[in-house]
Amino acid sequence: MKRIFVVFALAFLTLGNLSVLNVKAEGETYDVGVAIYQYNDNFMTLFRNELETYFKELGEADGNTYNVEFQDGKNDQATQTEQLNNFIAQGKDILIANLVDPTGADQIILNAMNADIPVVLINREPDVSTLELWPGKTTYVGVDARQSGVFQGEIIAELENKGDINGDGVVNYITIMGDAGNVDAEQRTKYSVETLSETIKAESLGEPQRGNWDQAKGQEIAANAISQYGEQVEVIFSNNDGMALGAVQAIKGAGRTINEDIYIVGVDALPEVVDLLENNEFTGTVLNDHYNQARTAADIAVKLLNGEEVSPYYWHDYIKVSKPEDAELERTEYREESIEDYQKRIKDTYGE
Repeated sequence: MKRIFVVFALAFLTLGNLSVLNVKAEGETYDVGVAIYQYNDNFMTLFRNELETYFKELGEADGNTYNVEFQDGKNDQATQTEQLNNFIAQGKDILIANLVDPTGADQIILNAMNADIPVVLINREPDVSTLELWPGKTTYVGVDARQSGVFQGEIIAELENKGDINGDGVVNYITIMGDAGNVDAEQRTKYSVETLSETIKAESLGEPQRGNWDQAKGQEIAANAISQYGEQVEVIFSNNDGMALGAVQAIKGAGRTINEDIYIVGVDALPEVVDLLENNEFTGTVLNDHYNQARTAADIAVKLLNGEEVSPYYWHDYIKVSKPEDAELERTEYREESIEDYQKRIKDTYGE
């Protein structure tokens, strides 16, 4: 009789445990709102696709369901603010935001804080003061745009002639800029030239022209510059590969030969640019690592969903790309940073 009772008890416990395991296997359901500054951007398309793919992988691994909703801000902050406020009103569990204008992030953070919805900012670095509004529940995942500008300058400086095609001791260049006031655009523009100027005199042929990250606009700006300045244009710095691809069209249309009588560098290491590098039709680019940034953004989002507090900054490095193999993607560790450590690093490294 005692043996029968024990067998019954074990069977009951086993069924009970299976029941618990089944409940756990079903996991939690989380609603994730993702705001992208605009879909019509090659890099952010790669980022968005990787983010979507990785959340599916996470769900398969942890048993949770991540319902990810994306919105296209169409490069208009008013439109995006409405989208983010709608996410908040819908009660999303977390927001991931690639802001049109990071300087306007404060009110969005405050609205999210009032609704107790953590925020992961991506791709466009916010002001330090923004990250101080809701410590532990607001973070930035990205790369330091200063580094990308430095790498662009180094690519040209490491050429045998340092970009000085006519041998007069001066590199004449133009810059195709992203948007005015955008921190990435400003820092890439500044540090690319400052870095090159450490090894050779560099002179700008006119002010940086705003290309809005757009390929067609990049082509227009480059075509106009080549028409105006002719063979004086020795180097084209482009704040991203999208605009640089437009510039390549303009260079070819003008009968110029890349890496013989003109150099061009970009940022993002888009597949099209890597193909051009392989054929010696592009000088160099800088990998803006969408793969690691997207995966880290999702991993940090999961920490927040689990109720953990997070650091203000999670960084990955840019990678200098002079040949196709430099752009191969692999998972790398992120670096956490406090606001104090961030400020010290920027001061020590860049003097800001």
